[in-house]
Amino acid sequence: MLLVYTHKITPRLTYTFRHLFVRILNVEVSFTTKIEEFIAHDGPKFSYTKQPLGSELFVKCNDLLFNQGIDYLEVNMVTWEDVPCFFQTNFSAEMSCDIFAASFYLISRYEEYLPHVKDQFERFPASESLAFQHKFLDRPMIDIWAYKFRDILTGHFQSFAEELKSDKRKFNYISTIDIDNAYQFKHKGFTRSIGGILKDIIHFDVSNIWMRFLVIFGIRRDPFDMYKKLLFMKKKYGIKTIFFFLLGEYSTFDKNISPGNTNYKLLIKNIADYAEVGIHPSYFSMKNELKIKKEKEILEGIVNFPIRRSRQHYLRIELPETYQNLVDLEIYEEYSMGYASHFGFRASTCTPFYFYDLDFEIQTPLKVFPFAAMDATLNDYLNFTPKRAFNTIIKLAKEVKKVDGTLITIFHNESLSGSGRWRGWGKIYESLLIELNKVL
Repeated sequence: MLLVYTHKITPRLTYTFRHLFVRILNVEVSFTTKIEEFIAHDGPKFSYTKQPLGSELFVKCNDLLFNQGIDYLEVNMVTWEDVPCFFQTNFSAEMSCDIFAASFYLISRYEEYLPHVKDQFERFPASESLAFQHKFLDRPMIDIWAYKFRDILTGHFQSFAEELKSDKRKFNYISTIDIDNAYQFKHKGFTRSIGGILKDIIHFDVSNIWMRFLVIFGIRRDPFDMYKKLLFMKKKYGIKTIFFFLLGEYSTFDKNISPGNTNYKLLIKNIADYAEVGIHPSYFSMKNELKIKKEKEILEGIVNFPIRRSRQHYLRIELPETYQNLVDLEIYEEYSMGYASHFGFRASTCTPFYFYDLDFEIQTPLKVFPFAAMDATLNDYLNFTPKRAFNTIIKLAKEVKKVDGTLITIFHNESLSGSGRWRGWGKIYESLLIELNKVL
């Protein structure tokens, strides 16, 4: 048991320390404001306050974990040995920054509550983030800081080193699949099918017209129908796979087939028998709790069990409102924490964490699973070749492996088809599973 002395125990402090020590390092941590209790403790310990009590291991604190509300904070980046850090303390070379306050700033998404310029889809853009501006978006910095501090602790306490060896976490991979458009040609209805044919004619897309004809008459498999293959690869490689289904009404941004379509329902039922599933709330649900509730109830009616997982379509989240709505709807796992325009770690961690509501200064039951890369990011936003995209994900995986974290990716059934704008991408996913399976 690690003991921390501090002058004041706050929700921010306990939330942050438990993420670094319990969830990242698998070490139980307790807190005290009593000097005599701290002195009497014969296990690993350190003080986190303004001044050291004596010659103990000491981290000089920033005020952030003892404050409430949102204020503009001056953030000056420095280097702590070989990694970037901020909230410099200048107390000692061994611990020159308050990594706990810095971790809270990043993981609470404090900067997203501050005034910022949104992108065209009303999202907080990567370019506004501290991690992007200071070039550490592609590194799980909080986990890196935790591991560096672990080394400091083991240097001071031999018993702590033994404790770590006995319960070390392992690298983990979660594959998530978004079903934005279940089929390219099938089950679209008469009006949408005719509209699609006319569009193909206008663009002189003869191959699309021919493929549509073959699919509709049952001669060829629909290009987006990759479900049997996905389930086969899940079983073959032993990969945890979660499917997120879009069930919103048809709109400019939500173009899946109708949630009332019998064939779509059968598809969802079949996948839910073999894999975990979640709701993919539609584009306009970001600030609309009733819309998310309706779509969640539709999916629950199809699979006949409560839905506890969610990822926003277009990754549209507005903090804290979207997450507050999900908490009210008893969603326990959220998978939207990442950027559409850039790969990397939006919350600077590769460890699932609980959403801290800065409005109410509480840790909520909503567990956030941050993803590192999405197929559409690499192809549509960054124009990467399939080979470069594969290498980018592997590089991210190596960063996560260094800290034994959780790598999460987003793919779509469309990208696995290798058709249209996804030409050449069909083999990326399985190649990735083969490579990752070597280290799992």
